[in-house]
Amino acid sequence: MAYNFQGQVILITGAASGIGRAAALKISSLGADLALSDINPSGLAETVRLSHRDHLHQELDVSSPEACKAFVEKVVSRHNRLDHVLNCAGINPTSYDLVNTTDEYARKLLDVNVLGVYHVTRAAIPHLKRGASFVNISSILGLHPAAHMALYCATKHAVVGFSKAMALELGPRGIRTNVVAPGYIDTPTNVGVLEGEESIRKMEAQTALGRLGTPEEVADAVAYLFSEQARFANGSVLEINGGTG
Repeated sequence: MAYNFQGQVILITGAASGIGRAAALKISSLGADLALSDINPSGLAETVRLSHRDHLHQELDVSSPEACKAFVEKVVSRHNRLDHVLNCAGINPTSYDLVNTTDEYARKLLDVNVLGVYHVTRAAIPHLKRGASFVNISSILGLHPAAHMALYCATKHAVVGFSKAMALELGPRGIRTNVVAPGYIDTPTNVGVLEGEESIRKMEAQTALGRLGTPEEVADAVAYLFSEQARFANGSVLEINGGTG
């Protein structure tokens, strides 16, 4: 099904690669005006180039509440509206046992994966009207824990809980909040993909469909949740994982 986002303004964090880039390209192709951000300016510029449109884009560290507020205000100043927000910026996990998880690593994960979602959300809410929505990216590890991933699991569980509370708080204003929880997705920052062919085969073996997902398949889910067809979806967690136990 094709969705139409003509005349709508959609803010996407983490748009320089992977799921964020795929979502940006998908939603751009459906007519939306985008406001794109990422901590990686060169990757962000490449996303804009691939979209073949002149979307607003800016380097952004979502761990900075001041920077997030300034970016949202810049978006609204340019477009005079904001319709949807995709909180996709995040740090992928590194495998550490609990004893060897450093305070620095813990703070970094919490600052980006949890507080980053909060900073962007808090800045955006005053500008949203009835019919607006958020989609927040969690992970299957936000639903199904794994050893040696405790801090990452904690952050992605937090995104789910935060989003469900958002849905209850903002729903009476006609603003929806939903979560996409991807499984093993073939992205440049996927730890298993970075480790090489043997790790990829192990991930594929844990997936009922026998393969990794693509960023584009996650982007399709994001587009659906922003669309009018998902108008009664609020507080939902949509797993895109090919079937994993």
